[in-house]
Amino acid sequence: MSLQIYINGEFHDKENAKISVYDHGLLYGDGVFEGMRSYSGKVFRLEQHLDRLYESALAICLTIPISKEQMALDVNKTLQVNSLTNAYIRLVVTRGSGSLGLDPNRTSNPQVIIIADSISLYPEEYYQNGLKIITASTVRSHPAALSPRIKSLNYLNNIMAKIEGLQAGCVEALMLNHKGEVAECTGDNIFIVKNGTILTPPKDAGILEGITRNAILDLAKVLGVVAHETTLTRHDVFVADECFLTGSAAEVIPVVSLDSRPIGQGKVGAVTTKLMAAFKKLVHG
Repeated sequence: MSLQIYINGEFHDKENAKISVYDHGLLYGDGVFEGMRSYSGKVFRLEQHLDRLYESALAICLTIPISKEQMALDVNKTLQVNSLTNAYIRLVVTRGSGSLGLDPNRTSNPQVIIIADSISLYPEEYYQNGLKIITASTVRSHPAALSPRIKSLNYLNNIMAKIEGLQAGCVEALMLNHKGEVAECTGDNIFIVKNGTILTPPKDAGILEGITRNAILDLAKVLGVVAHETTLTRHDVFVADECFLTGSAAEVIPVVSLDSRPIGQGKVGAVTTKLMAAFKKLVHG
């Protein structure tokens, strides 16, 4: 059976799931999205993901044509229709089709799209041995230009940094903000561990406030590990004892090297290992 894609309340075969070429989501990246995970048929922190989606839409003056409650029902229905339990869900809302030109008032019918598919994870060896990453020269978009807390369809800033990482043989790259401070990686939030304390950049560093990031901060409290949101520089990462990334798709993944310099002992650390185990228990428990 072909994968079923939800578009505006109806399901279509993957091959026949289409929207207009005049949609401003395609023409201008005008829209918002969320990436979510389901475990054993339950979407992890669905309510928080939908809160962020609707806040992103509000911030760009985009009215989502269905309620949060209906959206939650439709997300779960998309999983059920595709007989998926452990899956990755992409929820997209575009501005809708209109004329050529930027004016959002000349668009109509925002498109609500839900894609549920089997999850494609990083190879297991990355979780066991850790990632090697580089610092991208591409600077994170200035928060005064476009708030990074808006999860918009325009991801070119991240993609340009991702290209730098891939060209250097790395699957992730660290992005600095306009002040030269650590912001986040191209698709994941970053944490370091120093003297047993977890540190991560604050929201005003120019980051997307990740759902998994917040789950890790919650888990740290439960585990009795001190965690702080604080300004970080590349120097702090170089001299850290441990480093790891978090994201809906990546979950919790260790980093053992930045710019060819080993972090700590150059292997997965104890605090990272503890958090990886705790997160796995949280989502599967």
